[in-house]
Amino acid sequence: MAWLFLLIAAGFEVTFAMGMKYAEGFTRPWPSLITVVAAMGGVYFLTLAMRELPVSIAYPIWTAIGSLGTVFLGFALLGESLSAVKLVSVGLIVAGVAGLK
Repeated sequence: MAWLFLLIAAGFEVTFAMGMKYAEGFTRPWPSLITVVAAMGGVYFLTLAMRELPVSIAYPIWTAIGSLGTVFLGFALLGESLSAVKLVSVGLIVAGVAGLK
């Protein structure tokens, strides 16, 4: 169950990060509300996951999925570039988290 909680937490983390962009400095009410709820949801489910998973595993995976998700959604939804350097960096994030596990 801890891994499911961690995946849910990571989904909230991606939503939080993307929501910050759409909230435009908390000037847009609905994206701002979604951002705040996603931040709380992410921390809540991460805390549930940490009941069974070590912090040295749960937190890096949570942040890595958040980072990967925002890189790819930034590309897909916001037209951000996806350069070779970004792809290599994403690979290094994955390698780093795999090394911790």
